[in-house]
Amino acid sequence: MKINRLSLTIVSIASVASTSDAFSIANFGSRHVAKNTALFSFYGAAGEATVDMNKYNLPLEDVVNEWTAVVQPKTSMQDEGIFLKSKTKEGLFIDTLQYKVKREGGLGLILTELAGGRQDGVGITIIEEVLAGGNAENSGIVPGDSIVALTLKSSSGGVKVDEERIDVSTECLAYDPTIEALTSLPAPSSPNEEIIITVKRIRRQPKINVKLQYPPEMNEPDVSIELFAGENLRRAMLTRGIKLNDKLAQRFDSGGQGDCGADGTCLTCVVGVTKGMDLLSPIKQQEQQMLAKKQNWRMACKTIVGSGMTEGDLTVQVNPRQWN
Repeated sequence: MKINRLSLTIVSIASVASTSDAFSIANFGSRHVAKNTALFSFYGAAGEATVDMNKYNLPLEDVVNEWTAVVQPKTSMQDEGIFLKSKTKEGLFIDTLQYKVKREGGLGLILTELAGGRQDGVGITIIEEVLAGGNAENSGIVPGDSIVALTLKSSSGGVKVDEERIDVSTECLAYDPTIEALTSLPAPSSPNEEIIITVKRIRRQPKINVKLQYPPEMNEPDVSIELFAGENLRRAMLTRGIKLNDKLAQRFDSGGQGDCGADGTCLTCVVGVTKGMDLLSPIKQQEQQMLAKKQNWRMACKTIVGSGMTEGDLTVQVNPRQWN
């Protein structure tokens, strides 16, 4: 197959000077070409996003200072290799996104090298600007993204269609190797041919500001805590030292006392929700049946905050049985 290195024109690519001091990670080993996987807008316990996730994007100047890379040993969930990470571990996360972009005429991206200068080609290259009028405009790609993979699919044949797939990994590459990867694909087979571009993006985690109120007879002051979308309400409260379980409550399953250890059978961790019910995970059938007469109660052990990657203010009453 003849390779046309001008088939994927990158319009107005710019590179900034970089030094090895800006990117000093020992023992990189060999660069790993990761397998391409199907990606969805699903965020663990928080579920599928129900909001525009771009509201959690960071300004470009912050992204530039956050990108770093780590050596990842092989685990049951991930192959070994060098992967992009954010320097700040709490409050930020790396989102992996895929976009289809037309190839003919060039992508229209300005790339900038944040770190490089290594003989093995390892570095960090990000998108500095998405040019107006380019194919990537309105694709969803934004400045600060780092291109980590390219996927090209082409079909041929008559009655029986054969699909050819080409995957190219660009994660943690310096500027020159990134350009080589982008221009290594065969020429477009048609004017409307598209390429799938996988990018990684640093985003802040949605926050839920929780106000906890205790029954007046407990003489406890209100407590404010900050949770991230996807946290289990019971676990988050207990790890922050919040007095949660109502020791006077009778268990739903046995009628005795003591909690069930988050199995969802005792109702001793229920809370009353007076604000922000829409920020919580949808109630399931078992919990709904157990709380049929208490419409504003939730079982903390079965409740996820920030459902759908939402954020906002949540007010809950601890030990709601003791409220008048």
